[in-house]
Amino acid sequence: MTLRSTSQAGAYLDDTYLEQVNTRVIAVGERDGMPWAAVERCLFHPQGGGQPADAGWLEDAEIVPVRDRESGLIVAMAPEGGTLPPLAEGQEVRSRIDLQLRMTHAALRSAGHLVEAAGRMQGWEMTGSIHFPGQARIEFQVPEADGRLTDPEGREEVTAELRAAVEAAIADDLPVTARYLTGGRRVVHLGELHAAPCGGTHVRSLGDLDEVVLPALKVKKGRIRVSYTAAHRSL
Repeated sequence: MTLRSTSQAGAYLDDTYLEQVNTRVIAVGERDGMPWAAVERCLFHPQGGGQPADAGWLEDAEIVPVRDRESGLIVAMAPEGGTLPPLAEGQEVRSRIDLQLRMTHAALRSAGHLVEAAGRMQGWEMTGSIHFPGQARIEFQVPEADGRLTDPEGREEVTAELRAAVEAAIADDLPVTARYLTGGRRVVHLGELHAAPCGGTHVRSLGDLDEVVLPALKVKKGRIRVSYTAAHRSL
């Protein structure tokens, strides 16, 4: 593998709703015997940070984005049983994502930040998160004992408070923005309500969220699990 001097730009971080870009190949190589290609303007979000990978295409070939440990690049690989077209460094290519799937992932990621913010209003500390469809949840620990968490009625009362906080932020249509700190660390903000380091894709504002549902929270081994679902409003 050889690399050109041009670095890779994360186009997926600049605009969640960007569906297609024309770019060029900056590196090619192999991973586990399978060919890959990296492009200059990378439209593809790889799996990471609790968020699943985008589905996409290079030219008309279906690809799966993966972060290559050796180079640090996000590379496009063919899915199992698929192939990539012959590609060379410097070649111009068209890249495209499944935008509907991207919006689903972005809605779940942003809703996850919102659930975290609601939990922090309770004085909780987040310990983990996952934003996969059908599995989305935020886990917390409680610095101080809360007797309401010991029985079903109390847990439902707390869940109702979480739901109210989430609904209020969505009704206020808080903007979702990202800023880069010195050193390149990316921090995502929900208006003035919440800020957290994040390398994921997000909706433009919380008013884009739809069907945000929080079932009654669960407590297991001293940890609180808040599951949730979310969708993106139709564009």
